Amino acid sequence: MQSVNAQVKTHEDFLIESLEDPEEAAAYLSTALEEEKPEPELLLLCLGHVAAALGGEGDRQWVKDFGTSEKSQAVYELAVWLDSLRLKLSISVKQLEQT
Repeated sequence: MQSVNAQVKTHEDFLIESLEDPEEAAAYLSTALEEEKPEPELLLLCLGHVAAALGGEGDRQWVKDFGTSEKSQAVYELAVWLDSLRLKLSISVKQLEQT
């Protein structure tokens, strides 16, 4: 019988684990940016998940600060404008330079 205090992983725990893969994180954020009906709160939630997976405390604070500004709405406005020009705002994994 398992201990009553056994740690139970939530859906969010599994999501954050999967976002530790930069390719998964990039696809996750790109999907949030491609929403037909942009929701700044959704973008903030996704940024928070990626910050938890790949970043540190400073990154999580950045997301909180970003959320208290109008910047998230501006990102969606940029995406809509680019779409009107038949362009797309996307996120990809930065390749490390090899020497």
